[in-house]
Amino acid sequence: SNSSAESLDRLYPTVGSTKPPRKRTTSQCKSEPPLLRTSKRTIYTAGRPPWYNEHGTQSKEAFVIGLGGGSASGKTTVATMIIEALDVPWVVLLSMDSFYKVLTKQQQEQAASNDFNFDHPDAFDFDLIIATLKKLKQGKSVKIPIYDFTTHSRKKEWKTLYGANVIIFEGIMAFADKELLKLLDLKIFVDTDSDIRLVRRLRRDISERGRDIEGVIKQYNKFVKPAFDQYIQPTMRLADIVVPRGSGNTVAIDLIVQHVHSQLEEVRAAGWAALASAHQCHPLPQTLSVLKSTPQVRGMHTIIRNKETSRDEFIFYSKRLMRLLIEHALSLLPFQSCTVQTPQGHDYEGRMYSGKQITGVSILRAGETMEPALRAVCKDVRIGTILIQTNCNTGEPELHYLRLPKDISEDHVILMDCTVSTGAAAMMAVRVLLDHDVPEDKIFLLSLLMAEMGVHSVAYAFPRVKIITTAVDKKVNDLFRIIPGIGNFGDRYFGTDAPPDWSDDEDALST
Repeated sequence: SNSSAESLDRLYPTVGSTKPPRKRTTSQCKSEPPLLRTSKRTIYTAGRPPWYNEHGTQSKEAFVIGLGGGSASGKTTVATMIIEALDVPWVVLLSMDSFYKVLTKQQQEQAASNDFNFDHPDAFDFDLIIATLKKLKQGKSVKIPIYDFTTHSRKKEWKTLYGANVIIFEGIMAFADKELLKLLDLKIFVDTDSDIRLVRRLRRDISERGRDIEGVIKQYNKFVKPAFDQYIQPTMRLADIVVPRGSGNTVAIDLIVQHVHSQLEEVRAAGWAALASAHQCHPLPQTLSVLKSTPQVRGMHTIIRNKETSRDEFIFYSKRLMRLLIEHALSLLPFQSCTVQTPQGHDYEGRMYSGKQITGVSILRAGETMEPALRAVCKDVRIGTILIQTNCNTGEPELHYLRLPKDISEDHVILMDCTVSTGAAAMMAVRVLLDHDVPEDKIFLLSLLMAEMGVHSVAYAFPRVKIITTAVDKKVNDLFRIIPGIGNFGDRYFGTDAPPDWSDDEDALST
C-alpha cells in the first residue's frame, strides 16, 4: 500500500541540500519465506530465543539433533516433520550440503564429468561445520555458505542464521567426525531401502540439478553406493534412534518430538524464572538514566497516559517527549574538550562528540515514531530497523526482519522502542546488535516508558547497555501490560485497533 511505502521511505535519513546524495550502503538480512506453515503457527528459521543469563548469552545451549543416513534417504523430510511437530518458532535447519569444500580447477573438471567423489568425508569442510555448529549452539549468529550443485561451487553470497532453541543438522556424514559427534545431543539415523534412495536421487538430480540419467547412475555406482557401505551405514551403530522407512515412520518421529519437548520446556521454565527473579529485592541499575520529572515532563505524561486524549494530542505530546528523551540521551554520549575561535577572535573552550558516528535503530513499528526526533537533532544520522513481533500464543518475541547500516560496529547505537514491559524484545534487539559487533557499552536503549521488570531484565542480561527513559512504572500485570501504563502506544499513535488481549507493547508483547 501507499502508506506502507511511505512508512518504508521514512526509514532512510534525509540528506542535506548542501551535500551530494550519499549512497545507501546497508547490510540486510532479508526476510525469507517460512520453512513451513502449520495450522497453529508459521515457523521461521531465522529466529532467536529471547532468554539470556547475566552474561547476555543463552541460559542453556541449544539442543542439537543430528540426522544421518544415506543420500536421498529422506533426512530433510524427517527434519521438516520434526520441526512441524515440535511447533516452536526457534528452530534452525542446517544442511551438511552447504559445507562442501571449494574445488580446485582440476576437481571442477572431474565434477563436471561425474568423476569427483562428493560422498567421501574429504569432500566436506568439517572444520567449518564444527566452528559453525559451536557458535549456533551458543546462541551466536553465523554465516552459512550457499553451495550451487549445478556449478559445483560456492556462491558469493552467504546466508546469516541466528541462534535457536533447536538446531537440526542433517547430512550423509553427520556422524563421521568425532568432534562433530560431541556437539550432537540426539543422533538419529534415517534408514531407507537402497532402491528407494536410488529412485529419489535420479528424480532429484535430473529435475533439480540438471544432470543426465547416465551421469547420475555412473556417479551412484562409482561413488554413492560404495561410500554408503564404507562410511555411512557403519555410523548407524552410533545413533540413539534409528528410523526405519524414513518419513513413513510417524511413531518414531512422535517419540523424538516428545523427548525434545521435555528438554525445551525445562529451558523455557528456567528462562522465565530467571527473568521474573532478576529484579526482586534489587535497586534500579546504575545503567538506567531517567529524564528529570519536571512539571513539564509530568504534564506531558498526564496527557499521553489519559485514555480520553485525542489521537492528535497524543501524537503531538509524544513527539515533544521523544525530543526531550533523545536530547537527554545525547548528553550521555562521550565528549572531549576542544577549542574554537569565535568571530571576535577569542578562544572558546568547548566540547565535541568523541565517537565516530551515531546510528539509530528502531524496533518496528512503534520505535519508528522516534526517528524524526533523532533526525531533528543528529544531522545525517543513519537509520536501521529491526522487526520483532511476539507470538500471541507463547508470549515469545520472534525476529522477522532486520536492516542495519554497514560498519555499524564502530558507532554509538541509539536503539529505540516506545514501551518496554518484560524486556524480551529489547534483549533480542540488543543481541542482534552484538551479533553485528556493536560493543555493548555503545548501545543506548531508549524508551518513553518502561516497567521495572523490563529495566532489570535488560540490565541483568546486558549490564553495560545504557537504559534511558522518561518514566519507570512499577508493575506488569498477567497480560504483560505496564501498570498504570500508557496503553498500546502503536495503536494509539497510528490509529489502529488491537485485540483486547494484546499488551501495551508493540504488536502484542513485543518488548
